[in-house]
Amino acid sequence: MPSKEPPRRRVPGPARPAPQRRPAASGRTGGGAAGGRPSAKSSGGPAASGRPAGRPAPPRRPAARPAAKARPLRLGSPKPRLRLVSFGLTLVMLAFVVRLLQVQAVDASAYAAKAEKHRYLEYALPADRGEITDRAGIALAASVDAYDITADPKLFTPADAKIKDAPEQAAALLAPILGKEPAELAAKLRTPKSRYTVLARKQTPQIWNQIKDLRKVYEQKAAPAHGGNGVNLLGGILSEPVTKRVYPNRELAAGILGYVKADGHGGGGMETMLDKELSGKDGKIRYAQSGGRRVPTVGSQGTPAVPGSDIELTIDRDIQWAAQQAITEQVQASKADRGYVVVQDTRTGEILALANAPGFDPNDLSAANSAAMGNAALQDAYEPGSTSKVMSMAAVLEEGAATAGTHVTVPNRLHRGDRLFSDDIDHATWSLTLNGVLAKSSNIGTILATGRLGKTQPEANRVLYDYLRRFGIGKPTGLGYPGETPGILAKPQDWSTSQQFTIPFGQGLSLNAVQAASVYSTVANKGVRVEPTLVRGTKGPDGRFTPAPAPEETRVVSEKTATTLSRMLESVVDDAEGTGSKAAVPGYRVAGKTGTANRVDPELGRYKGYTASFAGFAPADQPRVTVYCAIQNPTKGSYFGGQICGPIFKKVMEFSLKTLHVPPTGSRPARLPVTFTP
Repeated sequence: MPSKEPPRRRVPGPARPAPQRRPAASGRTGGGAAGGRPSAKSSGGPAASGRPAGRPAPPRRPAARPAAKARPLRLGSPKPRLRLVSFGLTLVMLAFVVRLLQVQAVDASAYAAKAEKHRYLEYALPADRGEITDRAGIALAASVDAYDITADPKLFTPADAKIKDAPEQAAALLAPILGKEPAELAAKLRTPKSRYTVLARKQTPQIWNQIKDLRKVYEQKAAPAHGGNGVNLLGGILSEPVTKRVYPNRELAAGILGYVKADGHGGGGMETMLDKELSGKDGKIRYAQSGGRRVPTVGSQGTPAVPGSDIELTIDRDIQWAAQQAITEQVQASKADRGYVVVQDTRTGEILALANAPGFDPNDLSAANSAAMGNAALQDAYEPGSTSKVMSMAAVLEEGAATAGTHVTVPNRLHRGDRLFSDDIDHATWSLTLNGVLAKSSNIGTILATGRLGKTQPEANRVLYDYLRRFGIGKPTGLGYPGETPGILAKPQDWSTSQQFTIPFGQGLSLNAVQAASVYSTVANKGVRVEPTLVRGTKGPDGRFTPAPAPEETRVVSEKTATTLSRMLESVVDDAEGTGSKAAVPGYRVAGKTGTANRVDPELGRYKGYTASFAGFAPADQPRVTVYCAIQNPTKGSYFGGQICGPIFKKVMEFSLKTLHVPPTGSRPARLPVTFTP
């Protein structure tokens, strides 16, 4: 029996051919138990397969494997990815919703405030400053249109301007036009945290037009069609309409008017004194802006400015010009420190002119001398000299101590107290009337006359002091002018030994030029002092004129005394013995008095030089105008008041009388006696 083979393990791999069978032995017809092989029938031999018996079976072909099929691409499920994307979008939307709630609900007011701050601009609307005019309505100080040149610094940052050095480039372009240093302008433009800065104030319309033209040129260059980046280098330069103070007559009346500072408020004179009335009330405006430009569709809010009131002065421009010309010429000719002329209406107290020399131009303060920027006629306190003798004579006449014809024997020297007094010239003993003492301006004669005011010298001092105060010495004039001096007049009990005898002839007391003029106006007004005035009235924004309050009036001496004094003062000018012949005005009777005083130098604190002066009024019979002139420290030529101030008085008085159409005098002067025969 053939041995049984163990069964073979099927190994995957290529198909192996079936093993060939050996042919069966001859004579054997079939299987049976002898060969131990199964029969063909049972085993599936040839008989079973239909092949002829005894023919070997052909080798079995390997079984053909079916062709491998391509595996189909299996896609992942989209649901997880969709869920992930949906979750991410949900988170983003949630963040937006939370932020939106924070901006529009929780912090809405804070963000709105920030938006308002950056979107809206607010600035003041300056009120138009009122004009200052003379008594005829001619403008002495006015306001004209001007512009403050401003900028939005944010528009000059690299992010907005798209140029790193935009501030420097813009500053280099603007500096020649504005007259500023480029570094100064660049520093102002380099303030990105601010949306507003002022580059230059109160520029003329011509300056702003130049900037606009230049800005237009750079706007064209910035256009993409010309290769630009679309950003105008000067697009952040803006302007605000304002007003600028101008003085059409330049130096004329500058001492009265003063000037206006850069902040728009008065810096001196009437501009300071009446600043509240002139300034008006500023308004304000608030508007939306974008990129430095106003958004017209949003509209604006604010309150309009209320213009200031116009001020009408008592000054006559023509008389002011004549006075200023005359005093300026004489100050220059005498090489003096300064001088002043006051012209006053004797009946009303109105000041028609108040001239100072040297002066200044309030249009150009950079060229002005600080020492000349005040009003010396009101701010200088000085010893008046012999022009003060009219007050001493008024006291003597009013008290009945003497008359115009009283005899006064005047020696060459007079010993009083600790001093030896003299007149301005050496002379033999003079035999003068009281009128002659005033006409010849005798210091000794004045001391002797005022000595009659009391039984004792202290009593006489008290009487004289009372009259000096009545005339306004040692008190404010009533003008209320800033910096005005009331003068210096000590109490009689405080007068030194020498002051008891120098005060009667004008040394040892001090006053200002307006006070000195007021003394003569009081005599001219029949003994009634009318408080000086500079303002006639105001005209409000509604055009309504409001007159100034009536000035205070005070009776100083009787009408009789004033009339006698007027006649005595005529002798100073008309009589050959008088010291004021150079002040005579043809066709008019003139009453006046010369003055030559030792001058206290304010820097040295002692006497040095002289104060020359002349005071008077005309026509003497029917007074209308008072003129007072004083020159401080003349150093060339004469220093006597009659010589250098007399001619000024004549020029100004003659011009004033003609300007006011005052007719010539129809009567002759009284010609009171000057001397007597012993």
